Amino acid sequence: MGTSETSTVQDGDLVTRLEEEGEIAADYLEEFLDIADLDGDIDIDVEHGRAAVEIVAEDVADDSLRRLVGADGEVLDALQELTRLAVQTKTGERSRLMLDIAGYRAERRTALVEVARVAIERVKAEGGPVTLDPMNPFERKVVHDAVAEAGLVSDSEGVEPERRVVIRPA
Repeated sequence: MGTSETSTVQDGDLVTRLEEEGEIAADYLEEFLDIADLDGDIDIDVEHGRAAVEIVAEDVADDSLRRLVGADGEVLDALQELTRLAVQTKTGERSRLMLDIAGYRAERRTALVEVARVAIERVKAEGGPVTLDPMNPFERKVVHDAVAEAGLVSDSEGVEPERRVVIRPA
């Protein structure tokens, strides 16, 4: 078996494992929704080398799932951690699963890319570092990715919950 065949098999094994994580997470979240008496469909995918699960409203006009997002996504973050623990309990391996509810993370990602774009332009124009407001790990990752794509460098500084991204020229 050649190197490319080996990596294809390994990639296939990874995708299968991530799909399994998604299925375990979906089962856990379906039970959660039943207990909470909330309606929602669960979409499972594999994105950027991790399982991605989203709870979407069965009825587009139904806004009840937004309660599971909470202020600034705090409830969503907690539910994501609980879901990761449920997956870890079943598989014995740490999960990096990403959970979204009613498109919150997708909307937040779009807004964060715009925040990063404005900060990147400031760094380019002024030549010095720009420090952003505190962000959670998901938000910092989105900004770091946008900064890297723009050819600049960024670091996270501080301690949670005050950890923030600093963007610098390359």
